[in-house]
Amino acid sequence: MSRSAHAASTIEALAAELRAALPANHVRTGATELGLYERDASNISGAAGIVCFPTSTAEVQACVRAAARHGVPFVARGSGTGLAGGATPLDHALVITLTKMDRVLSVDPVNRLAWVEPGVLNLDLTRQVAHLGLHFAPDPSSQQSCSIGGNVANNSGGPHCLSDGVTAAHILGLEVVLSDGSLVQLGSTEAEPHGLDLRGAFVGSEGMFGIATKVCVRLTQNAPAVRTLLMDFATVDAGAQTVSAIIAAGMVPAALEMMDQLCVQAVEAYIHAGLPTEAAAVLLVEVAGLPHGLEADVARIVEIGTAHGAGTVRIAQDEAERALLWKGRKTAFGAIARIKPNYYLHDTVVPRRMLPEVLRQVYEIVQRHDLLVLNVFHAGDGNLHPLLVFDKREPGVMERVHAAGEEIVRASVAAGGVLSGEHGIGLEKRDFMPLMFGPADLAAQAAMRRAFDPAGIANPFKVLPTAAACGDVQHVPEGAWV
Repeated sequence: MSRSAHAASTIEALAAELRAALPANHVRTGATELGLYERDASNISGAAGIVCFPTSTAEVQACVRAAARHGVPFVARGSGTGLAGGATPLDHALVITLTKMDRVLSVDPVNRLAWVEPGVLNLDLTRQVAHLGLHFAPDPSSQQSCSIGGNVANNSGGPHCLSDGVTAAHILGLEVVLSDGSLVQLGSTEAEPHGLDLRGAFVGSEGMFGIATKVCVRLTQNAPAVRTLLMDFATVDAGAQTVSAIIAAGMVPAALEMMDQLCVQAVEAYIHAGLPTEAAAVLLVEVAGLPHGLEADVARIVEIGTAHGAGTVRIAQDEAERALLWKGRKTAFGAIARIKPNYYLHDTVVPRRMLPEVLRQVYEIVQRHDLLVLNVFHAGDGNLHPLLVFDKREPGVMERVHAAGEEIVRASVAAGGVLSGEHGIGLEKRDFMPLMFGPADLAAQAAMRRAFDPAGIANPFKVLPTAAACGDVQHVPEGAWV
């Protein structure tokens, strides 16, 4: 039997076993379904062998055990909003889709925690606890569609992570199905549980350590008062320097977000919020806390912005205006369709003091590669999100896009930054890991991976790049990059 015939036979046998464990319509092998799940929201495609939709922890265990018996790798998938290829299946993997596990299981408003299933949407959780004066603090721009399980996998951030912290700061415990189908609990509802912090190790592990089937999240009390400001600047440098000056003044706003001119123009054409489209950059600042203290913070921020050349300062007068300003920031990625039909969104982090220099390099890189870039990013913690916009129908454009993207990553790391702030490594930045980590570092990470997944079937080929690090050579199959 040829290798391809053997693989097809294995997939067929696995599908039959899955249909015996799950409702038959929760196991899909048709070409259309497999095509829909061959990629996440990144520019990296793969090949799914089977797609299944478990609805309980027991069904997830059954899927994983079946995959292990047949030697088929599996990939956990949430809403598919990931941008680094982390949920892209390779080598005809089993895709275990968790979107049907979408229940908020319990809420404890006194201790400010909730147990949820991994398919719960980020923003839906906040909406469900809003009447208690609570919210789930991590707020990625995709929070209307991304799932809690995906947030855990990539340790997601968002505009408000500057003051509140990324997902790891808001996860107390996890119920996890390991790659042999066994069930473990990592962490607990205790503030400082005994033993190793395996919860912390799992958050951000990008599906390589197993599948979270229940998540205990920390809920945050809503601030008594919030003020939101929009300042515009004649240069990007002036806006970036204002960010550093605000932090240097001893203030840590709830959010510090920046958009450059091309981004502002695209957003304004979409939402009509009266944004200053003639400005080179705008800075969205939000402060939260006690009312009287906020007024002092607002006055000091306006003073700092003016000293750095802010043209106008707009302070939201009510919740409707605040929501409109945030709509501009949150819909920036969708608004770029007015410029070009495709985009490649990068995610690196640089020291705040290096923001002006790295942004200058970003503009130079994209100009040299004859591309357009929109910069919209979490300026407060230096988390850059350059959006390379293009039309993939143009011959040769993808080569230029990937070449520019690589230069941006290298420039960020050279400036003292890191590969990713919140999107993860996945496939996209796997081969860049040696820019930050030496062989011993990568070997330690590989050892941790093997401790959770000795068989190497949980989301293989991701994050760790080399034979020295992983114990075997990991290659992206041909045709994975599109």
